[in-house]
Amino acid sequence: MMNREAALVVFSGGQDSTTCLFWAKRNFKKVYALSFLYGQKHQKEVELAREIARKAEVEFEVMDVSFIGTLGHNSLTDTAMVMDQEKPAGSVPNTFVPGRNLFFLSIAAVYARERGISHLVTGVSQTDFSGYPDCRDAFIKSLNVTLNLAMDEQFVIHTPLMWIDKAETWALADELGVLDLIRNETLTCYNGIQGGWLRALSCLYVTP
Repeated sequence: MMNREAALVVFSGGQDSTTCLFWAKRNFKKVYALSFLYGQKHQKEVELAREIARKAEVEFEVMDVSFIGTLGHNSLTDTAMVMDQEKPAGSVPNTFVPGRNLFFLSIAAVYARERGISHLVTGVSQTDFSGYPDCRDAFIKSLNVTLNLAMDEQFVIHTPLMWIDKAETWALADELGVLDLIRNETLTCYNGIQGGWLRALSCLYVTP
């Protein structure tokens, strides 16, 4: 039997996933957090994720999935590639890692299944201006169906930030009582600079 009172958060240690972590703590009795190493330049995020999870008193684990970073050409895993600071016209930014959310959520589902967890939480947002295709609501719903069929389970993927913008995400963090923690202890900059606002696409529009 799946435990309907537990949730697994795909947790990067950034603003969005930290907001989702505390959203999950408000909505579920037991929360787990899973982070990934995939060859990202900003690996410091995982160290911060571990510390945030400790403070939040949730179980935390890191998985090495470095193969993801080698499958496609992108500026998050290629140290020689300069990150886009604006979304290119007619295409995704070069910070897009093909398959990243597909792999993360699929691995998370297997991890959750082995622990009797049916609820998955991720910080993707369709309203994010950068337009990553694997953050779209249609993708999440499609993957949710696929995971259920693949494992004959009834997973529910929760996306608390799907239809809100960055300002509303900050407001939610404030409502959850973690605004200061997110301001001071998370890492959202893809260049790995804590407080590195406006140096990469991920930094834009994240400050209140």
